[in-house]
Amino acid sequence: MTTSIIVDTQRTVTPLWPVPQERRVVTVLFADIVGSTALVDRLDPEDVRALQRAYFDTVAGVLHRWHGVVEKYVGDAVMALFGARHSDGFDAYRAVRAGLEIQAALDRRPMVDGIRLRVRVGVATGEVVVDLGDVVTGGHGVASGAVITTAARLQEYAAPGAVALCAATARATAGLITQRQLTPVPVAGRVPPVPVWHAVGPVRPGADRHDGPLIGRRRELATIRDQLGAAIRNRTPRWISLVGPTGSGRSRLLHELTRGLTTVDGLPVRWCVGTCQPYPDQVLAPVAHLLRGLAGIRHSDGPAAVHDRLVTALTPLFPPTRVATAVPALQRMLTTPDGSAAALAGAAICREVLLRLAAHRPLIVAVDDLDRAAPAVSRFLHALFGAATERGLPLALLTVHQPQWADTRPGPARQMTIGPLATVQSGRLLRHLLTRAGQPVALVDRLLPLVGGRPGHAAAYVTSLVDGADPAALPLPEAVRRAVGAELDHLDGERRAVLMAAGTLGGLISGATVDRALGWTPGRSAPALRKLVAGGLLLPHHVDGYAFAAPALRQVAAERLPRALRAVFQRRAACVPHLDTVHRDANPPAGAVNGSAARSAEIVRLDTVGARTGRLDAVFAALATVGPGGATGPTALRRGSPTPTMATRPAASGPDDNRTAGPRRLRAVASAGDVPPTPAAVASRPARGAGGNPLRNLGRPAAPIRPTPASSAVHWTLADAGTPPGVVRAIPRPPLIRPLDGLPASA
Repeated sequence: MTTSIIVDTQRTVTPLWPVPQERRVVTVLFADIVGSTALVDRLDPEDVRALQRAYFDTVAGVLHRWHGVVEKYVGDAVMALFGARHSDGFDAYRAVRAGLEIQAALDRRPMVDGIRLRVRVGVATGEVVVDLGDVVTGGHGVASGAVITTAARLQEYAAPGAVALCAATARATAGLITQRQLTPVPVAGRVPPVPVWHAVGPVRPGADRHDGPLIGRRRELATIRDQLGAAIRNRTPRWISLVGPTGSGRSRLLHELTRGLTTVDGLPVRWCVGTCQPYPDQVLAPVAHLLRGLAGIRHSDGPAAVHDRLVTALTPLFPPTRVATAVPALQRMLTTPDGSAAALAGAAICREVLLRLAAHRPLIVAVDDLDRAAPAVSRFLHALFGAATERGLPLALLTVHQPQWADTRPGPARQMTIGPLATVQSGRLLRHLLTRAGQPVALVDRLLPLVGGRPGHAAAYVTSLVDGADPAALPLPEAVRRAVGAELDHLDGERRAVLMAAGTLGGLISGATVDRALGWTPGRSAPALRKLVAGGLLLPHHVDGYAFAAPALRQVAAERLPRALRAVFQRRAACVPHLDTVHRDANPPAGAVNGSAARSAEIVRLDTVGARTGRLDAVFAALATVGPGGATGPTALRRGSPTPTMATRPAASGPDDNRTAGPRRLRAVASAGDVPPTPAAVASRPARGAGGNPLRNLGRPAAPIRPTPASSAVHWTLADAGTPPGVVRAIPRPPLIRPLDGLPASA
């Protein structure tokens, strides 16, 4: 079939930050028509053209609705990427839903002139290298990786009208998509055969299991109970938000609250809880979920059972005439909560039902994962809260969402941020999870620094061990990688850049090191670092610098960078001006320094030592009299280091400790603006060495300094001051920062 390419007119002019490529885990969808060759042979070219347009328009519309990017059209095949530029943690789910919708729209449906098509769809998940600037429809060559070939091969083995999944996609959509595992299929170049699953359809929302003991969170639970109790007791509605990243245990706290808070001052409290599924089919589905829980309606109930349950729930609240008109409207909303006028009318009746319930009995309305919901759900909650406030009802709203969810909560809203568990609590949780899973409890010590205080991460690591992960390697679980990658993609360009650069560095993170790694001007990363601390992604260290709040975030951020760029960042960050150790020649020439060999030095700030006692001025005066090329005076000292330093021999013992103590050795670097004192100034006060004793050996001729040729940017290192006459060599430090070709110096 003739190739047809559709190009998106809205191209990304610049990537999210000045790294043109990223390593990302994406989901690839590959769709192809069954028997297209025979179909084209029997059709007129004009009919082929019309069929092509109808087919491509249908597929592209579905892919765009599920936020997929069409990478290319090849003949009658379509390849699309999910999560190539931005991930929400549900890329595989969106790809599978798109594949199912493509089949529902095309398979055996009449197209042009009654022609019916059969389509195969393959969906695979894996790592690729993505050109961020080309992630648009029709951007050929956007991604490179073996997963693209896997998706194409899966499509070939899918049954007509089916959606075939790889193992990674099946794991990513477990609990969200009903799946059926098939016999592994042989794929060229792959040994052993590749396991395959067929997607059946989306799973209906259900309650999460929380069967283990709650560890920690006592203070958070007590605070929330007090807030909810005050709202009911004082009849002043309150909106309370539980905010925390994925894996922090938000839903578990909500579960404990619904189970533990049943009365306030002896009055029974009624809970009405709704859950927001990722990308619901209908925008008002969470409102319908609230109504089902309120009336006790099950998904398996037929129309008659739904009618009877609604009548039972509404009869104590409304007069009979109102019940007769409200029940059909609520039934329509339950059947199709799509945001239409009829569905919105049903949502308004549902809101009035909740208000009348609160007037009869204290009510707490809770919505889990509100960040997944459509704006219509937020408007519904705003209207409910406003009406309850006007009427002075004993009603409280409790919403659970991620930190990046942006919504202006009305009235006296209170936010409870869920932080990481303490180390002791994380250890208790890991021991419980490992024991229940039959895994060695000795793994607690290795898992503890990896979970970062997040209960969800701890459960994911234990689950991966049960599924066969290597206990020696402990790779990052896929569920954690997806969640952390979504957190990273929610950030703006500069904060992403700071985290990615910081992820390549070890230990504590300092703003100066990040600026050097990114090639930024000093201080540019400071605002981004402060925002990352405020967002809970970085933790300020008590000494100096920052640490990652979650170890998984450091790993995911670093692994997003291509290998070459990681090496560049590490090399830039390592280029810190420092003092060279001057080694003694094996065969010293005439006039060389006699005495002990050079030793490692500890760095001490001159402005904290020399400024306090002034005892180094005499040493500098003696050293400054002769400089490179015979120069004398203050110009003999070359300046380049931002802070003057003094090196003294460390107190650590060494192999030569039993020898006679010799003269003390100093190494110093002068800073810009530091001018050694003149000989007159030195003569005006007695020179004293360490310990307050007069400094000895200053009357002998100063040792000449012989520089090694270098560029103009030289840091002169002075060594062995006060030793017997000889030659002290100053070794220059050339600049080591070399930008990568084609990489911008700043974001």
